[in-house]
Amino acid sequence: MKMIIDTEQRTIERQTDAGRETAALYSPQGFEWLSELWLKVGWDQKYSYTFTWLGRPLIQLPEDVLRIQEVIFTLQPEVIVETGVAHGGSLIFYASLCKALGKGRVIGIDIEIRPDNRKAIEQHALAAFITLMEGSSTDGSVLAKVRSRIAPGEKVLVLLDSCHSADHVLNELEAYHSLVPAGSYLVATDGIMRDLHDLPRGRPEWLRDNPVTAARTFVERHPEFVIEQPRWLFNESSLKRNLTYWPEAFLKRVR
Repeated sequence: MKMIIDTEQRTIERQTDAGRETAALYSPQGFEWLSELWLKVGWDQKYSYTFTWLGRPLIQLPEDVLRIQEVIFTLQPEVIVETGVAHGGSLIFYASLCKALGKGRVIGIDIEIRPDNRKAIEQHALAAFITLMEGSSTDGSVLAKVRSRIAPGEKVLVLLDSCHSADHVLNELEAYHSLVPAGSYLVATDGIMRDLHDLPRGRPEWLRDNPVTAARTFVERHPEFVIEQPRWLFNESSLKRNLTYWPEAFLKRVR
């Protein structure tokens, strides 16, 4: 792909295998084209590795963080389950929302929780809102422990942010979907992998081996779920698309 930006003529031109397209630079289309490139370059430069939340590294795109906050505020779940702990920043973020809302708790699962990360999470001021579980997210015994922490009728939100291969994400979707009630979501994060296969840090197999592939396969098998981006709670612009590392990530249970 080639992109030509003309700030004097206020146009942006994109050349792909499908042909040449031109749009006004200061337009929703121009913003989307620029944003798609910005997301890819930022990912390759590890932009998301520059943020913390209340002292813990939060390896997420800031817009994704704000958008999931909107979802949590709207749903007000009693339980937030996240696979993939890393440094614990996401767990601390969700825990802070639970405290602010006056309800909810967080379960974090990882195949290996490094001792320094575990210590930092367990000593954090919000540790009372968090339960850590070590083991594979798709292991039956781990899933049984998660179920034992959820009371009948509690509203559950599940975020999948561990291994991002299509097979693993699909196995997680199959394992955790029964925890999610109608109106809530399974969130298969980091589907942007499909768009990063040709970058310096990317891998060719990501074109097909990614969370979006898993999400699409899952909804074909489970018509009670649909891929549906949550609506924005506020929008005085003409923009409609998220800037996100999580394309086609939100699988909403509709029945």
